[in-house]
This record gives sequence, structure tokens and C-alpha cells, in this order.
Amino acid sequence: MHKDSKNAQLRNVAIIAHVDHGKTTLVDAMFRQSGVFREGQETEERLMDRLDLERERGITIAAKNCSIVWKGVKINIIDTPGHADFGGEVERALSMADGAILLVDASEGPLPQTRFVLSKALQAGLVVIVVINKIDRQDARTSEVVNEVLDLLIDLDATEEQLDFPLFYAIGKEGIVKTSLEEKNENLHPLFDAILQYIPPPEYSKEEPFQMLVSDLSYSDYLGRLAIGKVINGSVSCKTDLICIGHDGVQTALNVSKLQVYEGPAVRETDRAKPGDIVVLSGIDEVFIGDTICTKESPKALKRISVDEPTVSMKFTANTSPFSGREGRYVQTSKIYERLQKETLLNVSIKVEKARDGDGYIVKGRGEFQLAILLETMRREGYEVCVGRPQVIFRHENGKKLEPIEHLFIDCSENFTGIVTEKLSRKKARMLSYINHESGRARLEFSAPSRALIGYRDEFLTDTKGTGIMNSLFTGYEEYRGEFPERFTGSLVADRQGEAVPYAIFSLEPRGHLFVVPGDPVYEGMIVGEHSRDNDLNVNICRTKKLTNLRAAGKDDAVILTPVTPMTLERALQFIREDEMVEITPLSIRMRKVKLSAQDRKLKNRQA
Repeated sequence: MHKDSKNAQLRNVAIIAHVDHGKTTLVDAMFRQSGVFREGQETEERLMDRLDLERERGITIAAKNCSIVWKGVKINIIDTPGHADFGGEVERALSMADGAILLVDASEGPLPQTRFVLSKALQAGLVVIVVINKIDRQDARTSEVVNEVLDLLIDLDATEEQLDFPLFYAIGKEGIVKTSLEEKNENLHPLFDAILQYIPPPEYSKEEPFQMLVSDLSYSDYLGRLAIGKVINGSVSCKTDLICIGHDGVQTALNVSKLQVYEGPAVRETDRAKPGDIVVLSGIDEVFIGDTICTKESPKALKRISVDEPTVSMKFTANTSPFSGREGRYVQTSKIYERLQKETLLNVSIKVEKARDGDGYIVKGRGEFQLAILLETMRREGYEVCVGRPQVIFRHENGKKLEPIEHLFIDCSENFTGIVTEKLSRKKARMLSYINHESGRARLEFSAPSRALIGYRDEFLTDTKGTGIMNSLFTGYEEYRGEFPERFTGSLVADRQGEAVPYAIFSLEPRGHLFVVPGDPVYEGMIVGEHSRDNDLNVNICRTKKLTNLRAAGKDDAVILTPVTPMTLERALQFIREDEMVEITPLSIRMRKVKLSAQDRKLKNRQA
């Protein structure tokens, strides 16, 4: 199909960066300086992080759109997640863009997730503008980082045109962009001008009728299902009869009840959308990501969005603990299944299957972090659910067992490289490089099985006294590297229902590390601590002090307990073993055995 026309009044640009390189802060500054807000209007910080979880964690989870106007040209900005676990969001977002702004930290340089998102942008043939951000950092090494970006582009087989990228230097939080380090500038105008100059306007064919690719879905209580995507060819107006072409070529008739486009961080209603516009259509019930929406007269499907396969799975079941239904509104298996199905409609990289044993569902995703975010969202919506340990998805080809492999990047103090290397080699990781900048810190790279990293992040932070930085990138499947021990410690398991008592906790402290505090409700089969040995131990955490009529010196001294770190969802998922589960409710996170009764567990061990 020959594209002979351009919509010069429009630019679609994606902003790509690693987690915490200042992407959302830069978008805030773009809003302020392009006149989206009137003078003196009160605005929130990190405006594009609309989800509570994004604000709490300081990361972008869902790709989102917004727009600004500069010199009469509308610029649609697509904010993409910086974490590889949300890769499905990235592929969707890039399908709407014609160019990308690559944001790189002046100290950290391009990190694994930068590589992941950039490779997707280059594969899509996007023009890339490079912005080195945070040049005001004391540890900034700007010129070295520019060379690292160039090396990365060469490594990713960038074309000659992509290697000749426009380069800018920025202090995102102050809203300053410069063309050189020496230049004196107080605003983002050079970046706005560069977007108009270097990012090509959307191209379309005059002969072709209306076509739109659905890249994102949303839901409104008033308008129902919303389809978001870029108009590839033709134009559309409200109340038009169109059709939607699904993945199997099935055509569904639909009528556009409302047509909206982005204006600033919000949307506004419009009568007509032109080629290249990113639009929000309502009035469509059966629509999925990757579908084509076009006219009845000439139905033509566009190429669907392809997404990398999931690498991690987790079993979701209804909450069967004695405390089930106390805190959540939705506890039935059918309700959990409905919620998971809804997630697959909005998130292309998540797949849901019924478990083979008929009990619960297997949810597949791009990483344990993505599944943890899904669980955290569900518990906030009032769901109760039990989940098993994250498992990697193996493949079998030509009689060989293959497993997912990660490229692991570690930055830590050189004092800790010994323990890090020792632990990772035990987990079948292979060292690829060791770089010491003589600054007291070292950069290590490993090829490690994905299953080695499940549960390793907490251990790594403990080993490096909280100063290490660890990032990983999925590289593909390799031959299975063999077994290794997942956890060297057992669990302390409550043997009865009741409440944790200070006296009992104090007497159990020499046995290991406890997770409960006095007054916490417990039940038989609930994990109350980590045993210092490799076997499980059934304990009575509700035991009270036997009172006698004899008094002795020191008998009534108050017990002083070791403080307990509150259990987070990620820590719980990383801690549990094969025969354990995490019980997740709106107010609590507990760990438990799959079989709650000690008798049942004994019987199972005998059979095994």
C-alpha cells in the first residue's frame, strides 16, 4: 500500500526510558511549558502516573497517552513503562508512534530495560531523539553515557539514519533542555522544535478508506468499552456505521456513539478524526487489542500487534483458609476468573488457562513483578485469592528441555562481588563480564536462568547491604541447566488456631526469624516464621505462660521481642516453596501450607 500523503499538523512520539530515569517528570515539564495549563493553575506532580500503585512505587505500569500543542502542531505523547515485565504495554504503545524520545540517566547510562524498549522501537523503524537527563547529578558522566548509547544502538543493528540521532542534554525536574552542555537555556523549546523537525508526520494513503488499529482498551462506567488507537488511513466521524475485524477474520458491526481525542492529559469530544490522530471510540462491546476497525464498504484488516510469549506462570485459587471471607467482597472462584478474563482483555501479555487438576487457574505473564502488580490491584478491588510460587514456563523441542534465560546486570560495591558471584554460580548462572571502574564499584554481567532470579532480589539486597542495583533482560530459551536448591531454610508452621502471644514468640525466636507480631490471628498450617534449619517445624505460637502460686525474682519481667519487618506481597511470593501458598486479602498477606492439617502433610510426605 503506497502512502502518498502526510498530516503535517500532527506528530506521534513515544517516550522510552528505564525505570526512574525521569520520564514522567519530563512529561510534566512539557505540559507546563506548552501552555496546557493556564498561568497559576494548580497541578499535581507526576501527572501521567494516574494509578495509585504508580504513584506509590514511582514507576509507570500502564502505557498512557496525552497531547500538547507547539507552534500550531499537535504532539501526541505516549508514555511507556520502563520495566521489561510490562513489555506488552510497550509493544502496544509503539504501534501508535512515528518516533521516540530515548531518555537516559547521565550517571547510570543505558540499562537493560532501556535496551529492551529501544530494540522494540528500532524494530518498528522509529526515528529516535536521544536526551541525556539529570546532567546536574554530582556523579554524572555525560560523555561516557553518550558513547554507551551509541554502542547500544550499534549493538541493536540500528540503521545509518538511526545512528545519526539528534542529541540533547536535560535537567527534567527543572524543565531545561540544551543542545550542548555549555549552552545557557531555561526551557524545553529546543526539544519541542526537534520533535517538529525530526519526527516524521503520520503518513497515509488518500485512496484508502478509514482504517484504525486498536492498540489499547479502556472502560468507562458511562460509555462502556473504549477502543484506543491510531487512525492509519481515512477519517471518521461520530455516529458512523463501521465494522471490527477480529483475529480470526470475523467481522462485527458497530456504531460509534462517541469520538474523543487527547487534549493535554484528558480527552475531549470531537466530530471528526483525521489520519494519524490517536482516538478513543465508544459504542463497541466486542473489541480486542490488535483488531482493525474500518468501513463496511471496504473491510481491510491491518497487521496485528505481536507480543512476546509469557515466561512465568502462577496458580490462582480461591481462598480456602479458615479466615476466608472476613475481609474481601469477592471470594468465589467464578468472580476471580471473571476478573482475570477482564485483565486479559486489557493486557495482551497475560494469558489465563484452567489448571489441569481442575482447581483454580494458571495465569501466565512476562515476569513475577507483573503478576505481583496484578495481585496487588486485585486485593485493592476487594478480591481474596490464594496463589502458588511463580514457576518458569519450560519448552520442549527436539527431545530437549529448554528454559528461559535472563541477561543479568549487577552494579555493586567491589567488596560484595565475591558473595554475589558465589550465590549466582550456585544457581547455574554464568559470568559474562566484570568491569571495575576503579571507583569502588564494579559492574558484573551474568547469563542466568529465570528461575534463579525468583526470590533472589531480596537476598541480593541483604548481601550488598542495600547498595546493589540489579536489572535483568529476557534473552530467549536455552537448554535446561540442571537442578539447584531454591531455599536452604524450612518454615515455622502454626499447629493450631488462635492469636500470637508474646511469651510464645519470645521462646521461638532462637528457632528462626518470625513474621508475626503479638495479637496476629493464626490458624493451623499458617507459616509464622522461617526456620533456621532446612526442615519445617510445627510450633505453638499461641502458648501462654502457665501461672503458679509461686513468685520468683524476674518472673514477671516484660519480654522484649525482635522487631518484625512487615511482609510484603513480593517478599511472600519469593519466600514460599512448592508446597506453600500466599493468601492475599484486602487487608492481609499471609503465607500457608497448601495442606493445612499437619496430619495430611505427614501422610503426603510418606507417600512421596
